[in-house]
Amino acid sequence: MNVLVTGATGFIGSALVSILSSKEGFEPVAVVRRQQSGLPAVIQTVQVGDLNADTNWELALKNIQVVVHAAARVHVMKDTKTDPLGEYRKTNVAGTLNLARQAIDNGVKRFIFVSSVKVNGEATEEGNPYTAADEPQPEDPYGISKLEAEQGLFELARGSSMEIVIIRPPLVYGPGVKANFLKMIRWLYKGVPLPLGAIKNKRSLVALDNLVDLIVTCIDHPAAANQVFLAGDGEDLSTTELLERLSMALGRPARLIPIPGYVLEIGAALLGKGDIAQRICRSLQVDISKTHDLLNWQPPVTVDEALRKTAESFINTKEK
Repeated sequence: MNVLVTGATGFIGSALVSILSSKEGFEPVAVVRRQQSGLPAVIQTVQVGDLNADTNWELALKNIQVVVHAAARVHVMKDTKTDPLGEYRKTNVAGTLNLARQAIDNGVKRFIFVSSVKVNGEATEEGNPYTAADEPQPEDPYGISKLEAEQGLFELARGSSMEIVIIRPPLVYGPGVKANFLKMIRWLYKGVPLPLGAIKNKRSLVALDNLVDLIVTCIDHPAAANQVFLAGDGEDLSTTELLERLSMALGRPARLIPIPGYVLEIGAALLGKGDIAQRICRSLQVDISKTHDLLNWQPPVTVDEALRKTAESFINTKEK
């Protein structure tokens, strides 16, 4: 089966291409923006340039049965654009729907869209996780753009034979992780004292290996057609628990100062960092029971195994 993977040099896409290339019956075709892709020479690649409403996918879609669309304008914490939503829409909505229309015209059977839990919202009450059936409540431009893309995909699919699969992951971590998760690893590795020793929230995460395994499952599982799935590790952690277990994986003591979450939120708000404190202190849980029941899927990697792989990758990279 020929599978087109967009975002093939990104965190998720590169891991997916690697797994597909090792599995019998799958032939991944990696989409790259520029010629210097960094992918192994044995992987078939197609250069398409920027992702927008005018991207020409004709060569990339030739003989493709399934598209996994992982490319996106990713979430930016401090967006300096004058119209952030407009910028997200160019790539995440117009770019996605342009690809989907051309996929339909080329006879693609299934389109898997890697969306985001931000479509559901930003926070949950502990013990009341998001489900795939919940009314979407995105709060920021990134989440809004992902929801609009989902809605547009289902609308396009109604007039065609192409099946749509939506996967909404929460925060994804694993070897090569970037952004705030990487900052957290660096702080713990250096032994920096952190005022995060008394956070009693619950947050769902998904290991890169688990997310890729779910995507591969959705490529040809009959029950995945035209469904929305939430992804997760099946174990929710408080911020404090995450830091403690990540420290253990790094072989470093966790120097966590027990300051209550509400104190952190008040202090961060006064410093103009309230959005960061909310992500650290508040809960965001997802219910993956639909994913399990419909697909008979279980996360193959435990949280501790995934944290160990993440830590080992960081240490090995640091030592080179």
